[in-house]
Amino acid sequence: MPVNEQVPDYDLEEMLVVTAPGQLRALADPLRTTLLDLLHERAATISELAQAVGRPKSTVSYHVNLLLEVGLLQVVRTRRVRAIEERYYGRVARTLYIGVLTRPEDKQIVAPINGLAQAAAEAAPAHAADDLRCTLVHARIPVEEVRNFWAQIQELARQFAQIPRSGDQVYGFAAGLYPTDAPTLPDADPDYRPG
Repeated sequence: MPVNEQVPDYDLEEMLVVTAPGQLRALADPLRTTLLDLLHERAATISELAQAVGRPKSTVSYHVNLLLEVGLLQVVRTRRVRAIEERYYGRVARTLYIGVLTRPEDKQIVAPINGLAQAAAEAAPAHAADDLRCTLVHARIPVEEVRNFWAQIQELARQFAQIPRSGDQVYGFAAGLYPTDAPTLPDADPDYRPG
């Protein structure tokens, strides 16, 4: 398999903040998110996407057209194959970020979109085969540090997504930053001196 220098092999924005109801509904469908994930690697035709997901071309075409309509996909190039113009589709942005949602109905749409739950399900066979690399750390930090740390994680995810494609195995990278009900120590006694 040839190695692409640019991943994916077309130009796209770094980030799109998703808040439109149609975009949110589109992202709530597992097949559509799989199609978007596949297009992280390179632009693809309907036939290539259908082959990758094992679904009929008509089904994939329906979902691709929906993603086009809501502005999450774009046609990145075309080519003539006999008398037909073949379209190659790509994402509009490397990262799709769910923005601030103000309407209650939008929050209900987004509720099932949980990357960590999907990652946990995908990771189960790797865990059973003792081939899972994972870490979980808790820290009590100010919200400003949460924002800074998450920006670093986003950059790391971008770097992961841009590694040139080769090999036969697809790996997942999951990161989550969320508030918990984990216990915290009380503030230290100001008169205590260690040692």
